[in-house]
Amino acid sequence: MQGKGPGQEAMETPRAAGLAGVLFALLLAAAIVLIRLGLPEGADAVSAQGFTDSARRGALRTALALVPFAGIFFLWFVGAVRAHVGAVEDRFLATVFLGSGLVFTATMFGAAAAADAVLALAHPPGASPGLPTWDFGRHFAYTLMTGYAMRMAAVFVCSMSVIGHRLGVLPRWLSVLGFLTALILLFVSSNVPWAELVFPAWSLVLSIYIIVASGRTRSRLTASA
Repeated sequence: MQGKGPGQEAMETPRAAGLAGVLFALLLAAAIVLIRLGLPEGADAVSAQGFTDSARRGALRTALALVPFAGIFFLWFVGAVRAHVGAVEDRFLATVFLGSGLVFTATMFGAAAAADAVLALAHPPGASPGLPTWDFGRHFAYTLMTGYAMRMAAVFVCSMSVIGHRLGVLPRWLSVLGFLTALILLFVSSNVPWAELVFPAWSLVLSIYIIVASGRTRSRLTASA
């Protein structure tokens, strides 16, 4: 079996990153939407009685089932991107990029576990959920997701945008979009509902760009062969 040359390896790595990023973006967006619908904030969540709705419980259960797979594809996305740019990026950015990605994944899993605890404890057989338990679990889940996970996502987006700009592997408009996304995640996501969706949206745009750029590289290499 013929081995792969350096050019082919460099070409396939970003394509794998793009595919993993697309799957991560779609799964995370679906999970966020379902969590928002199944575990509401604000006026809709003043009383735990609203959680007796089977549709809300089903939405939350579906979201919790999607989160682990979103985390798996995110780690694959991070690993594939690092394999592509790791040889030339400096250690500081490499540490920030990898560390923020890992902390984001861990915090996202923690938020999912908190939401799962609300789901498990809110409905003991034959009883309604107590308001203190309901409020604690709901606020804890949302604090982890919007207050901590999204800020780590902001660091991840910012470091990726800096790496892309310095290495010239991302166009200027995509780097600017990344910086704007990071600002929204840092200062807006904890106060504005649904603002956290900008992270999977950015991931989807970046992943599609990587796939398109990889296809162009493949076409050029094929034409020059």
